[in-house]
Amino acid sequence: MSTTTRLLSQSAPKNGVTMPPWLHDITQSSSAAPKLYAWTPENLPNSSGDGQAKSAAPKDLQKRIFIVGIGNLGRLYANSLAKLRQPVPVTLVLHRKSLLEHWVSEPGIELTRRGETEKISSFNVEWWTEEPPAHGPVREVCDGAKIANLLVATKAPDALPQVDRLRRYLDGNSTVGFVQNGMNKLWPPYGAIYNEHRFPPKQHPNWLVCVTTHGVYSLGTFKSVHAAPADIAMGLVLPNPDTTSKSEYLMEQIIRASELEARKVPRNALWVLQLEKLIINSLINPLTAVIRCMNGHLFEQPAPELKKLMDMLVDEASQILQALAQHPSSQDILTGVESVPDADLSKEALVERFSAARLNAMLQRVGEKVKENRSSMCQDVLAGKQTEVREFNGWLVQMADFLDLEAPNHKKLCELVESGVSGEQALLEAYFGKK
Repeated sequence: MSTTTRLLSQSAPKNGVTMPPWLHDITQSSSAAPKLYAWTPENLPNSSGDGQAKSAAPKDLQKRIFIVGIGNLGRLYANSLAKLRQPVPVTLVLHRKSLLEHWVSEPGIELTRRGETEKISSFNVEWWTEEPPAHGPVREVCDGAKIANLLVATKAPDALPQVDRLRRYLDGNSTVGFVQNGMNKLWPPYGAIYNEHRFPPKQHPNWLVCVTTHGVYSLGTFKSVHAAPADIAMGLVLPNPDTTSKSEYLMEQIIRASELEARKVPRNALWVLQLEKLIINSLINPLTAVIRCMNGHLFEQPAPELKKLMDMLVDEASQILQALAQHPSSQDILTGVESVPDADLSKEALVERFSAARLNAMLQRVGEKVKENRSSMCQDVLAGKQTEVREFNGWLVQMADFLDLEAPNHKKLCELVESGVSGEQALLEAYFGKK
C-alpha cells in the first residue's frame, strides 16, 4: 500500500462511525497532555531584558487572544486585531526558538496593503515548549491557568495536533478558532468522538471556524502582503451547549477588526461555505503547485486539455458534495444546534448548489479575483515546504470512500503534488498519456 493510500484510508469504526487515521490514533492514545513552558525574549541568553513580549499576566487572560501560527493568515489577524480602537491584548505563539530570536533582533509584523507597509510590534511573543528555560524566569503557559481565546492559524495538517497538544490549558470556557484552509476535522461525526476522548463531559471548548477568503502571501519572516482583500465567515462547528456565550468575545473582536470584513453565520451556512472554499482550494492550489504558475494561468485561455482536466476534477467533486448533502450524517449540521432553517440550505437546494455547473461558475468568479496571485500551495512547493494537498484533495478522496464513491482524479492529483512532479506538460501526460 502506498503512503498516500494508507494516509487516505479509513480506520475501524467507533460508535458506528468509521474513523479516519488521525482520529483512530487519538482514540488509541491515553497519554496525558504535556505541561508547557512559555519562553519569552527574557529567556534567551544575552537578552536585553527590556521586558518585550513577557507572558500574559493572569489579570488579562479572559481578554487576551493567543495566536498560534504566525504565517500569512496569522499575521493578517494579528495586524488587524492590533489596530482596534479599543485594543485587546494579543500574544503571538511561535513554533521554534529561532523565530523568538529573530523577533528580538527585528521585532514586529510587517503587512503591506495597497502599496503601503505598516509594522506593528505591540504584541507579547512566546515560544511554548516542554523544556523549561535555563535562563531567565521560568513560567508555565498562562501561569498554569486556562486559555480563554485561541486562534490557530497554522497550516491545516498542524492545526488539530497543535490544539491537542494544548488541551491541558483548554476547558469549556475556552474558545478555539481555526483559521486555515480545508474542512475542519471537528465537523460531525468526528468532533463528538474527539471531545469524548480528550475532555471530561461538558468540558470541551467551543470550536470556532473562520472561513477566510483573503489573499495573503509572504515576503519573509513576519512579513506579508495582503494582496486580495476579501472577507471572513465564522461560526461554531461544535459548540459547548453549557458555555456557548463564552465564544462571543472572540467573535466580537474579529468582527470589530474592520479590515478582516468578518461576519457571523449559522452553522449550516458555515459548513456549505467551507465546502465551497474546499473546492476552490482543491482546484487552484494543486494545479498551480504542479504547473508552478500564477492563478490566472488556469483561467485566462487555458489549453484545451488543461480545461478538460479542470472539468473532470470539478465533476468528481460535485458528485461527492451532492452525495454528502443527502447523506444522513449531514442532517445534524443542516438542521441541528446553531443552524438556522433556510430553504436554500435544504438537501434539495444543496444538490443544485453543488452541481458541476454551479461549482464551475463559482470557480471562474474566484479565479478572476485571484488571477494575479500565487496560491499558497504553489508558494509552499517553491519553498520546499509541506503542502496541504491531503487536507484538500485528500479530504475529497476520504469522503468519496465514506460515501462508497470513487475519486481517482483527485487521488492522482494528491500523488502528483506529493511526488514533486512539475510542469504543465507533465501534469497533462499523467492524466491523458504521452503526446
